[in-house]
Amino acid sequence: METETLALAQEIDFSMWGLFARATLTVKLVMIALIVASFWSWAIIVYNLATYRRAKREARRFDRAFWSGEPLDELFEQMGPGPKGRAQRVFAAGMLEWRRSHREDGGLIPGAQARIDRSMNVAIAQVSDELQNGLSVLATVGSTAPFVGLFGTVWGIMNAFVEIAEQQNTSLAVVAPGIAEALLATGLGLLAAIPAVIFYNKLSADADRILSGYESFADEFATILSRQLDS
Repeated sequence: METETLALAQEIDFSMWGLFARATLTVKLVMIALIVASFWSWAIIVYNLATYRRAKREARRFDRAFWSGEPLDELFEQMGPGPKGRAQRVFAAGMLEWRRSHREDGGLIPGAQARIDRSMNVAIAQVSDELQNGLSVLATVGSTAPFVGLFGTVWGIMNAFVEIAEQQNTSLAVVAPGIAEALLATGLGLLAAIPAVIFYNKLSADADRILSGYESFADEFATILSRQLDS
């Protein structure tokens, strides 16, 4: 009997594709959803890593130009009112409001400092939305994928027990395939969730550091303009 059972078990395809092909429709849909979520997460991870690297490079390049001693008006003229770089956009927002705050006679419209600060804060908020784009998806995948996989496992095990009851046979050849198919769903859930959680934490920390740099620059730039206002 044992030899017969082992022979039947050896004939069963336990590859990933074999387990997927034998799974019920519900478990297949769960697996497909988890695979899609995993690819989506990795696409967001790769895109954001490249975006953050580019943002850091742009910020370093702009810092060198800003503190090079070149007049701010000339620097602004070189960049234009709509630069692509994120640090440059914060600077451009402050400079645009600075220029708009001047009257034709050369005087300043009251409340210029507050308006400049608000303009740069709006620019930082827009940049923040760009940098944090997709992080909510990683958080969602990281928190829900294990439970989605668990649902697929529970459903698969339930069907495995139904098959056992119908065949009235608890041999390895009957039990193993159903349990393996069910556990595959949990494995896929963890495969999607673990990278999503790890990179969500890393990318969130990176985004916070980049935004903190923009906020520090905005404060320094506002201080420079404030001294000019006072003089």
